[in-house]
Amino acid sequence: MDLHTHTTASDGLLSPRALVEEAARLGVAILAITDHDTTDGIEEALEVGKELRVEVIPGVEINTDVQGAEIHVLGYYIDHRSEWFQGTLRRLRESRLDRATRMLAKLANLGIRLDLQRVLALAHGGSVGRPHLARAMVEAGYVSTPEEAFRLYLGRGGPAYVERERFTPEEAVQVILRAGGVPVLAHPGLSNRDGLVPDLVSAGLMGIEVYYPEHSPAQVQHYLALAKKLGLLTTGGTDFHGGDLAPRVQVGSVEVPLEVVTLLKEKVRLVRGS
Repeated sequence: MDLHTHTTASDGLLSPRALVEEAARLGVAILAITDHDTTDGIEEALEVGKELRVEVIPGVEINTDVQGAEIHVLGYYIDHRSEWFQGTLRRLRESRLDRATRMLAKLANLGIRLDLQRVLALAHGGSVGRPHLARAMVEAGYVSTPEEAFRLYLGRGGPAYVERERFTPEEAVQVILRAGGVPVLAHPGLSNRDGLVPDLVSAGLMGIEVYYPEHSPAQVQHYLALAKKLGLLTTGGTDFHGGDLAPRVQVGSVEVPLEVVTLLKEKVRLVRGS
């Protein structure tokens, strides 16, 4: 089981079909597609999942900002066909494109000239983000790896960094709930903003991603305890992108208790009042 993966619809390297095929090859029976600010890969993944007997969970990962950090909120079993929900995601993606354009201008001022159309091509027409700029920088020979691009230029506080449109974690939680989904805080150990969690619970947060490749054993135990204290379900996944972005792990390589999916489905029924 893997409840956190990305496809070419956002910043992953595998198409939805290829990702589900890879999951099937590795024996992953349950796979959540959680692309950044888009659900464009879900329909294809669902179709392939039926062919290969992989249960595909429709999901999304909404990127938000707080002072000095990014907070990502995962949404599971969202109604990805909802028109108002798609309208919200379109607005977020338009903001991403504007941000990428401004970051390209900053890079140009630093002597790093990249073509917007090439960046968009690397995004495969999907949700554009900093990883696509990083890959374009590698391709043009300005840096050796995407990690180097983030460290020297694109990371928070870097000379080419641009803040994104203000969208709060609480807003992301509410959007996911309205879309009939279950909101879960993604990789909390990366943002180190545990003080925000009680307010997110008040906003409707239902879970926290505990099992994650870059969480230490101590962090896993910490977040298990926090989840128990706040009455949150615990999820996990690889955050699989496909190779050139951390964490570089195989689909399904993070062990997640099977009961998590049953609990997620119970939460969905609670959200939808059914």
